Amino acid sequence: MTRFTKTLVEAEVPVIGEIKLRSSDGVPLLGDRSVEQVLDTYRDNGIECVSVVTGRWFGGTADLLRRVTEHTGLPVLQKDFLTRRAQLMAARDQGAAAVLLTASVLSADVLNRLAESALALGLTPFVEIVDDRELAALRCPEECVVAVNNKDIKNRERDQGDLRRSTGLLAALRAAGVRCAVSASGITSPAAGAELIAAGYNGLLVGTGLLTAASPGAWLTEFRRCLR
Repeated sequence: MTRFTKTLVEAEVPVIGEIKLRSSDGVPLLGDRSVEQVLDTYRDNGIECVSVVTGRWFGGTADLLRRVTEHTGLPVLQKDFLTRRAQLMAARDQGAAAVLLTASVLSADVLNRLAESALALGLTPFVEIVDDRELAALRCPEECVVAVNNKDIKNRERDQGDLRRSTGLLAALRAAGVRCAVSASGITSPAAGAELIAAGYNGLLVGTGLLTAASPGAWLTEFRRCLR
């Protein structure tokens, strides 16, 4: 397993905490907190993997990735619409451990070529899918983190998300040989997140739900309680 995958699968708190500067509607998410303060909060509450959104929809930049990787020793996922090997190399050079590959914006050939390139570069392909057709197009599911996006990318993820997408695809993920399945986006309740883990997911990617919580630390404490 790659570093990112192994860390997430073995984590006591199987949550990927996200750094995202603003929501898809343009609402600032960090408030008066710095990126570094949010990262420290995640680390202090048991999070072992971090995602950083560098896509411009969410106010991100390539420099944000470097800022995150320079502050934390945790494995970091770069979330952006990556479509070229040069972008994967840049992510690796800036300290990323995993890269987002969005199946809905890539042809099957490009998706698989980028997944193979990521693995060759020592990166974890974090492949985001929304249905079983996209899953079937992936030639190396057992070597990737495969994440089910509970939101609709076609409307820039402005919906609330539907966790039934994750529960509905879990059996297909296991049948395909996926060793690290993640439910991503639209997870606002610690209890709902714990239910996804109990159902068989290896991890969750929680962005807005953590960043808008009154206390991210309290959210994660409640999540751990619900896992018991």
